[in-house]
Amino acid sequence: MIGRARRGSRLGVGESRAAIIALGGAAWVVGMLWIFPVGWTLLTSFKTEQDASAQTLHNGLTFARYSDVSHSTTGTLSLSAAFTNSLVVVVVSTVIVMLLALPAAYALAIRPVPKWRDVLFFFISTKFLPIVASIFPIYVYAEKWNLIGTRTILIALYIAINLPLAIFNQLRSVILPIAAPGIAATALLCVIFAWNEYFYAIQLNFAGASTMPQWVIGNVSTRGNFLAKLSAASIIACLPVVLAGWAAQKRMIRGLSMGAIK
Repeated sequence: MIGRARRGSRLGVGESRAAIIALGGAAWVVGMLWIFPVGWTLLTSFKTEQDASAQTLHNGLTFARYSDVSHSTTGTLSLSAAFTNSLVVVVVSTVIVMLLALPAAYALAIRPVPKWRDVLFFFISTKFLPIVASIFPIYVYAEKWNLIGTRTILIALYIAINLPLAIFNQLRSVILPIAAPGIAATALLCVIFAWNEYFYAIQLNFAGASTMPQWVIGNVSTRGNFLAKLSAASIIACLPVVLAGWAAQKRMIRGLSMGAIK
């Protein structure tokens, strides 16, 4: 056992202990820089508005801000309504995307069309389109078909946005048992993109079908302090996708790395 431990601690050919320590330190620095905004937001959400504004902790920590954001006033978007809208839009769009992407990817994998690399590039290139450039024609047709302020328009848009990504991710797998991690990773990515999407939601749904990002912004006030309340709303909005990612992390890692090593 001692011999194994010693052999395991030996450096490989061309490796430097100083370089390994430096890389480890750099990884810690990058990790701390990434986690700092999240930790700061989480801490601020438990403060009073006075402490949050002054960046102090004189009044201790409290859950009062979470109670504030969970109880809406008359005429404002409520947490339950925003959560329900987001859940319906995300689940329906993701299910339809997966139902369309799996057979499409299977067909392209079994019988590639001529110039299939160009087809793949076309799928991915649709993600490069600036969403601001597309909002005018989308808004015109959505208004013509009476879809403004409905969940239907967001479901259709999120299907169009996520379908190319889903097809591309699934093209690396053919047999469903092998493709299960890839399916889980693709579905989770679609959920994250649909849950966090803000631009189309705010432009096309300013009334009945507002989603969680709109609810978070609704906690910004032009009068008084709102930093702690906004932090609490942000934490609540992030929790569903964070929990989903944590629950599917093993399958997602396998799915994202699938096809990297042949």
